[in-house]
Amino acid sequence: MPTLIYTKIMNKQQGFSLIEMAIVLFIVALLMGGLLPTISSQIEQKNRSDTGKQLEDIRSALFGYAIINGFLPCPTTTTDPANVNYGSSDASCTTVSEGYLPWKTIGVSEVDAWGSKRNSNGDPWTGYWRYRVDKNFGGTAFTLNTGFGSCATNDCLVIKDSNGNTLTNTTERPVAIIYSTGQNHTADGQNATFETTNATYQSDVPSSTFDDIMIWISRPQLFNRMVSAGKLP
Repeated sequence: MPTLIYTKIMNKQQGFSLIEMAIVLFIVALLMGGLLPTISSQIEQKNRSDTGKQLEDIRSALFGYAIINGFLPCPTTTTDPANVNYGSSDASCTTVSEGYLPWKTIGVSEVDAWGSKRNSNGDPWTGYWRYRVDKNFGGTAFTLNTGFGSCATNDCLVIKDSNGNTLTNTTERPVAIIYSTGQNHTADGQNATFETTNATYQSDVPSSTFDDIMIWISRPQLFNRMVSAGKLP
C-alpha cells in the first residue's frame, strides 16, 4: 500500500499540464515582445554611431588624399566588382551621376554599418557611401584662388534641412559631400533626387521618413588642412 500511494504522488508531480505550459509560453511571449523594441532601438543607435565614426574616418582620409595629390578624388562609377577600376576614383569628375565613394582609392570601409558588399554586377548597392565633389576641387589640382563656378553650370552643392533652411554658408558651399543611406538603404528627402546643377542635398535629424547620415567638406576646412600640411599656397 505505501508503495502504491508513493507512486500516485509521483505521477501527479511529474511535468506541467498543457494549461500550465500555455501560461508560461504566454508570459515569455509578453516579455520578449516588450524587450524587442528596446533591443532594436539599441542596435539602431549603435549602427548610427558606428556609421558616424566611419564618416569621420572618411573625411580624414579625403583630407589626406588631397594633401598627397593636390585635389580630391572623383566618385567611382564602375559597377562591376570584377573590373580592376571597381572602387577606385574615376579619371575625371563629371555631374552625369552622383557616384559612390572611391573606397579603394582612399583606403576606407566599403560600406556603412547596414551595408552588404557586392559580389556581382547585378547586386544592389546596399549601404555604399554616396559621394559627390565639386569639379573645381576634384580630379584636378586647386590653389588658394580656386573658387566656385556658377550654380547654373557647375557642380554647386547646397545642403538644407526638412524645413528648407540652408545649413551651409551660401558663399562657402561644400566642395564635397558624403552620406550613408541609413537603415532603409534609400536616399531620403532631397537626397532622393539627383540634380546635375543647383544640386540640393539634405542633412537632418532621423525620423520615420529620413534616416540618411551626411557629412561634408567646406572650402575653408580643405584649405586649412592643405596650408597646415605645407601644400598651399
